[in-house]
Amino acid sequence: MKITKSIAHLAVTAGLTAVLSFGGVMAPVSMAFAAEGAATANGSVTITNVKGNTTEFEGNQIFKADVATVEGKTVASNITWANGSVKTAVEEVIREKEPNYKGKTAQDAADWITNEVTGTDETTRVDSNHIAYKIAAAVDNLTEKTTTTNGAASGLAHGYWLFVTKADTINEGEAGTSPIFTVVGSTPVNVSEKTGIPTVEKKIVSDADNTEHDAADSQIGQDVTYNLYGTVAENFDKYDTYFYQFSDQISKGLTLQSGAEVYLYDSVSDAKGDLTHKTGRKITNNFKQSAETVDSSTGAKTTKWTCENLKDVSGITKQSCVVVSYKARINTDAIVAGTEGNDNTVILNYSNDPMNKDGKGQTPPDKVKDYTYGLKINKVDLGTEAALDGAEFTIQATGADDGASTNLYVQQDGSLGKTPWKFKTANGGIIKVVGLDAGVYTVTETSAPDGYTTVEPFTFEIKPTMKADDPGAGLTLLGSTLDPKNQNDKIIAGLTDGNSGDNKLTAKSDSEKDSDGTFNITVGNTKQINLPLTGLNGVTFTWIAGGAVLCIGVAHLIRSRRRDDGSEE
Repeated sequence: MKITKSIAHLAVTAGLTAVLSFGGVMAPVSMAFAAEGAATANGSVTITNVKGNTTEFEGNQIFKADVATVEGKTVASNITWANGSVKTAVEEVIREKEPNYKGKTAQDAADWITNEVTGTDETTRVDSNHIAYKIAAAVDNLTEKTTTTNGAASGLAHGYWLFVTKADTINEGEAGTSPIFTVVGSTPVNVSEKTGIPTVEKKIVSDADNTEHDAADSQIGQDVTYNLYGTVAENFDKYDTYFYQFSDQISKGLTLQSGAEVYLYDSVSDAKGDLTHKTGRKITNNFKQSAETVDSSTGAKTTKWTCENLKDVSGITKQSCVVVSYKARINTDAIVAGTEGNDNTVILNYSNDPMNKDGKGQTPPDKVKDYTYGLKINKVDLGTEAALDGAEFTIQATGADDGASTNLYVQQDGSLGKTPWKFKTANGGIIKVVGLDAGVYTVTETSAPDGYTTVEPFTFEIKPTMKADDPGAGLTLLGSTLDPKNQNDKIIAGLTDGNSGDNKLTAKSDSEKDSDGTFNITVGNTKQINLPLTGLNGVTFTWIAGGAVLCIGVAHLIRSRRRDDGSEE
């Protein structure tokens, strides 16, 4: 009878646990004071990590209580403080909010807290200045902590508990939870931690289709757009300050260009739907771009964009997406495609524990690849298949994968320009150029070696067969899509098989690519032969002698006829 009367008298405290349980754990709870009851220690709590987290948790008890289920509701009675230190800490928080607070008992504090959070429920998120969050910070380390194993703790005394992430279990790429408040009784409690691990993603805008991919191919001298997408923690609003930093690394084959910008979007989908950044809000001034640092062993270059406190940026919510967009130019140090691309990675460093402003987390790196290709033209005698130096060629991007490059000429360093560059075979009849993009090229032999005829212009295609969005798939070239204009015996994809003397070229098996990914084309030239006209003097003398005999014969015939005519007269 006494317990029932106490519950009715103190019904204003109904729902306290649901109010403060950021984990959203159970039906509304009534906390009531009663003069009798015995504490037990058979309670258990299991906290489920969000995807990507493997952290453990530490629990502190705030109130002791007898917990039971009455008419379908969880009821806490016989409420007392866990200890005097907790009482002092919680009452200091209350008096900070309400200097004239007159409460003296644990029940008074429970009543005050309940009134303070009226209008919330287990799904409501409160900001970092909320009283519930301040209480969690105040009581940390004031009781003997209970630590979970695989998220579970048992043998807990009945009462009111709060759990936070155990700091030394936050691994790379993980984040700490907001405080989890819950009433523990004989019935097992199952809750989910309240955090959302920030993510980071890097994308290349391909010049071939102007869409984003995890892998693309580019030309030496070309500027490539990279976008970095970062999200924030699910419990972002629980932080007083929030450190946020993109750490971006490009390979030695890329050169960062000036003009990087940072944008804010309401969501990731909004950001990815605006590749030209027309609708994003520019927040570049809130970030500091670091000076580039270079890894001496690999040549890789790292740049950081840092915001010391993302809470200072207006409009940030847990759904927000921060985008860093920059351009990098492919340079002559770029790796020629084999199975290797020019790797580029990004890591996001962020505040990962709302209970510890100095706590930092780090996402796993996200990698993209940019490929570039190499070409080697091998010039040989069509008959002997011996190498020929001295041939000159131009190479034109007649079918570039982007409109701006179409019909430009390949230059000595692999870049494209308006003026034809004449490549000349040397050092064994070879022309080699690296840094080509995918696409169709036309080769024109402008000058053959002395004594040889030129071949007709021909085209070839560099065509990647890897999935454009799967850099882990590697790369295979299909460079043998040749258009030799009835010159099949003179132009092949690959190296010759060495069988000469038949006046035609046959490709050696698996020679289309060198081990470093350079694509081979072999061109055979026909030798010019000027046959001498033998017997010319003899033929001339015969014609002269014959002419003379003919003339003598004709003259004799005329004289004979005249003599005959005279005798008749």
